[in-house]
Amino acid sequence: MVFNSLAFVVFFACVLVMHALPLSWTARKRNLLVASYLFYAAWNPPFVILLWISTIVDWYAAQKLVHAERPAARRAWMLLSVIANLGMLAYFKYGSFLVENFAALMNAIGVHYEAPTLDIVLPVGISFYTFATMSYTLDIFLRRAKPAENFLDYALFVTFFPHLVAGPIMRPTELVPQFVTERRATADQLRFGLALMTLGLFQKVVLADSFLGQTAETVFDGRTAPGAVDAWFGTLAFSGQIFCDFAGYSTTAIGAAMCLGFAMPDNFRFPYAAIGFSDFWRRWHITLSSWLRDYVYIPLGGNRHGEARTYLSLMGTMLIGGLWHGANWTFVVWGGLHGIYLAVERLLKARFSNYTPGPLALFGFAMLTWSLVNITWVFFRASNFGKAWEVLSGMFGANVGAKLLLDTFDLVSVAVITGAILFAHWQLRNRTLESLVKRTPPMLLAMVWGLMAFAIIISQGTGNAFIYFQF
Repeated sequence: MVFNSLAFVVFFACVLVMHALPLSWTARKRNLLVASYLFYAAWNPPFVILLWISTIVDWYAAQKLVHAERPAARRAWMLLSVIANLGMLAYFKYGSFLVENFAALMNAIGVHYEAPTLDIVLPVGISFYTFATMSYTLDIFLRRAKPAENFLDYALFVTFFPHLVAGPIMRPTELVPQFVTERRATADQLRFGLALMTLGLFQKVVLADSFLGQTAETVFDGRTAPGAVDAWFGTLAFSGQIFCDFAGYSTTAIGAAMCLGFAMPDNFRFPYAAIGFSDFWRRWHITLSSWLRDYVYIPLGGNRHGEARTYLSLMGTMLIGGLWHGANWTFVVWGGLHGIYLAVERLLKARFSNYTPGPLALFGFAMLTWSLVNITWVFFRASNFGKAWEVLSGMFGANVGAKLLLDTFDLVSVAVITGAILFAHWQLRNRTLESLVKRTPPMLLAMVWGLMAFAIIISQGTGNAFIYFQF
């Protein structure tokens, strides 16, 4: 079940009604748990078993962690959780990738090996909920959190449908305490939550699917090498598409949780107005970048063991972050490029520590950041290195004489939407959406809300899955 479907509208309306019934708080939490399982089972019911396994293993391991006295026993229970979660992730997401690369390695050294065909179906959202459940046992192991008071609260934390399949990646300390006491949305929360859901669906259905998706597909999935105009506009289309698609999901998820009386953290904070790449990762997929910082970068050494170790930790974290997104070397290159960007930025900041840029320089650095981020999106979107090289070659003028692939409507749409996104991000980079809403006249807000809802309805979307579902 996807947010941008009629089935979800009916489902969510039923959830709101059930949550408003005069039942005990425990009964309403059980309703939310059952609803969350139904939400996930709508894709492939057998994969609910994986959710159960992950939930039960981590709950049991955490309980044993709390009562274990010997350090070796505590490490053993922590490793049980990590191995169980990463084992499922490795098999379902990386099984075919590992086998294919092993076969390529064997053939490269002269050993004939034919890789078996593995028909593995990737469970939707497995990367997200395995990271969420691992953070539970890891935080308890590191004594940063206490276990949930009861199994129902923990199971609901794992399966809570707004964040289940594509984040935000929740920490137990963020959501479990909210299940302890009764939650009902106020009238203001309900209105703002529904408005956020409308905004998120507008980004997904209207901007990402109706205007940008087809343009990116024409350039990246076509058989013809693009020229400079096509390559740049196709890349800009995907840059806007992935933001509107993923930020649209996160905004819808946050709004859905708010309608039920729960709070979830921001996952995007106007990233295309970032000044530098460390700033970009403080604004893009915030819950993933903070997860990687706390559970990968810092354990690898962080910045506590000298400059060389810092750069190795930084690069290792970004490579893992790239691989997390997909079982393809193009994602590893995407993560590696961001690692290089971050390393170079760190070097330059140390070299020019006394330099204070003015407003014009800051804007120039923001445009440079955005441009270099767009180059990395080529590897994120291209299905293989051959296609990535074709697009990059086109962007830098190497595909001379290439036939124009995009029509005038595509070019104008991408230019207008890209310009609007950049303008909005730059205007709001130091503000919040809530502050903007408070300063806007109610009549104007109602008009904008109505126009977005109308655009969603007339777009006649086909219920395309969100891009990050495949991760």
